[in-house]
Amino acid sequence: MSGRGKEKSGKVIGKIESSQRPKHFWTVLSSSLMSVAVASRRWASAPRRLTRSLATHVPLQEKDCRSITPPYPTLIENLALVRKYLNGRPLTLAEKILYSHLFDPEKGPDGGKIVRGETYLQLRPARVAMQDASAQMALLQFMSAGLGKTAVPSSIHCDHLIQASVGADADLQRSIASNKEVFDFLESAAKKYGIEFWKPGSGIIHQIVLENYAAPGMLMLGTDSHTPNAGGLGLLAIGVGGADAVDAMTGTPWELKAPQVVGVHLTGQLNGWATPKDLILHLAGKLTVKGGTGRILEYFGPGVFSQSCTGLATVANMGAEVGATTSTFPYTPNMKTYLHATGRGPVAQAADKAAAQGFLSADEGAEYDEVIEINLSELEPTINGPFTPDLATPISKFGAFIKEQGWKDEISASLIGSCTNSSYEDMTRVAELAKQAKAAGLKSKVPFLCTPGSEQIRATMERDNVTEALESVGATVLANACGPCIGQWKREDKKDEENAILTSFNRNFKSRNDGNKLTMNFLASPTIVTAMAFSGKLSFNPLIDTITLPSGESLKFTPPSGKDLPPAGFTAGETSYYPSPIPEPHHETEVLISPTSQRLEELKPFLSHFGPASGNPRGLELPSLRVLMRVRGKCTTDHISAAGPWLKYKGHLSNISENLLITATNDEGGDVNVAFDHDHDASQSETDTIPNVAKRLKARSQPWALIVDENYGEGSAREHAALQPRFYGCAMIIARSFARIHETNLKKQGVLPLWFADKNDYSRIGAGDIVETNGLAQLIEGDANATVTIKVTKRDGSSFDIPVKHTMSSDQLKWLRAGSALNHIRGQVN
Repeated sequence: MSGRGKEKSGKVIGKIESSQRPKHFWTVLSSSLMSVAVASRRWASAPRRLTRSLATHVPLQEKDCRSITPPYPTLIENLALVRKYLNGRPLTLAEKILYSHLFDPEKGPDGGKIVRGETYLQLRPARVAMQDASAQMALLQFMSAGLGKTAVPSSIHCDHLIQASVGADADLQRSIASNKEVFDFLESAAKKYGIEFWKPGSGIIHQIVLENYAAPGMLMLGTDSHTPNAGGLGLLAIGVGGADAVDAMTGTPWELKAPQVVGVHLTGQLNGWATPKDLILHLAGKLTVKGGTGRILEYFGPGVFSQSCTGLATVANMGAEVGATTSTFPYTPNMKTYLHATGRGPVAQAADKAAAQGFLSADEGAEYDEVIEINLSELEPTINGPFTPDLATPISKFGAFIKEQGWKDEISASLIGSCTNSSYEDMTRVAELAKQAKAAGLKSKVPFLCTPGSEQIRATMERDNVTEALESVGATVLANACGPCIGQWKREDKKDEENAILTSFNRNFKSRNDGNKLTMNFLASPTIVTAMAFSGKLSFNPLIDTITLPSGESLKFTPPSGKDLPPAGFTAGETSYYPSPIPEPHHETEVLISPTSQRLEELKPFLSHFGPASGNPRGLELPSLRVLMRVRGKCTTDHISAAGPWLKYKGHLSNISENLLITATNDEGGDVNVAFDHDHDASQSETDTIPNVAKRLKARSQPWALIVDENYGEGSAREHAALQPRFYGCAMIIARSFARIHETNLKKQGVLPLWFADKNDYSRIGAGDIVETNGLAQLIEGDANATVTIKVTKRDGSSFDIPVKHTMSSDQLKWLRAGSALNHIRGQVN
């Protein structure tokens, strides 16, 4: 394999050949594994507890796998039906999984063919997972559909609302008390609709999904952008907004434009200090934050088979930072071992049979839209940042980079864990460094915070003395939750002060972790983060540098190695945090929402932009829209709808909308959170905050539009970034380009996303201008070839037309016409 492939239709194509699979692969895969003691699992539905039974280590038991084992025979049969539309061409693994989950595989795709990057697929996801912040709005939307239970197995995970401050137990108790009404709402809704509810303290959604629900060849959705973490087990796990999750939960076809597939060919083997985290940090530097948009990253080659399952999950997790739809890998012996070790032997046995039929790997000769070659043997530790996850610097050059930028050569905190790097392998690797430091008499020179990914990981760490090793050198072990990674960090130092932190997290936008826009977050592997904690210097390179000890001697760390899986097996820890499997709905349960709540608010349907009730005189064209502002530069979902202290309002649209775009930069003037109101009355100022000007327009019944820059809405799957502008009256956003999840979220809420055909037109439209669609009516009425243009009327009365592009499918146009996807679904259900 040259890695270059052959030229076809102007695209770089790569093929996968049989020689790229390790010899005797199926022999290795079917060989006997280290035996894992399992017993029948007893699930308890115990009352919520605020403390953990630290001295008790319950052995991990065999899970009830009925709802988590994919129906492989059916999927293989579905794929055979779809292949007839594909002219017999070999398929990538990603295509096999997607096409086998078509909603109607016998009918096949609209138009009778599938073109990657063009065809819209109607899909039937097998599972939905929701974290507590996004679950609130997802459930409020699901409840309005009027169904008695979810159409697919679903779960809720309480992880985002737990704030890190002093340590695990105290933080957990305080967070349960302060978020009681939200947790009660989620738990009551879960009981009513038959949803598995993972209580506060159980762990981070992505680690729990990997440990309990993920299965090779599955298609699942999660209401969080790092849902692809589950891809470490060889499935397609896709991050979506709550409205997309509602599609699956109501049994409605879920729509996705068939992604392009990028093949990442791995050769060689990681060695020394290099880890799977360094692989994805390196790849992020190559692809940038936009390079994966509309694409699935599919890894193949011998380098895949030397990685642990949890290491692959780390790689898949951070695929979100390059905008990838998701990431996946062929089924490997390490995946099988992990399934057995986590109590899912029946899933492994079923996967073995599916793999033997070729379902869980790419076909020989499968073609990729692009092939990226990476030799793992050549990788060195990489550090990415600050302020963007794609600014990648090899550690050998990082010290010089710091010096060139004129930054202080110091770090103020080291943080390890999070959903990206909190596996047993990660934690045993850093514990080995901690033991080296302790033997030399060293303690961390800066605050050193550790976040276990799940109760299972925490309990196993404690039993195996990993926790003791970390705490003995000054680490603070936090609650099993997202914590500082998503801004849930009650940090008392370095406020409004420039400083640098080093983390093993996945995202590092300004203000994200501690609310301080001057905090520079550098992303690295847990081992590099830990080593630097003992040095206190950004320029420290543990591969070559030493630390001077009080005795005058010096310490040079030995490259640490971790254990993929615990030799004594995992322990479950505090089982009262866990749900009962496959719960039946209790229809008599009252969903708890106080009418006076400031945290929860029943969701009212958005009105359509069209029809007599809308007051729109333009028929099926959008009404005349006033431009609120022109947004400059990077505008992530964190800019559009901030997290941190605002997370508590995730279930209350009126309250959380007060943070709309408050950290966005206005291109007209360059100010942050400033918008112009050129139609203000005598009692109002000409400028105000962005949400306040949006509210003024809403009060005047004036629908409005936004003009935005490149990759608008990158980052999390935060659907509030679409709900909030819609709530205040936004009907259209014109962008130089959109991030995938956010563009879909806008469509779901009845906001029309359009792309500039000429990106220079961005600067021709300003606040107060009137924009009007032309050609949208024909598009809505079924003319797929209709061209949409925008008439721009400037404040001085002059006007001009500009061409725009769109990605609306026929179903998405129905959502727009109805006012939202939920309105359309409700109409079908009723």
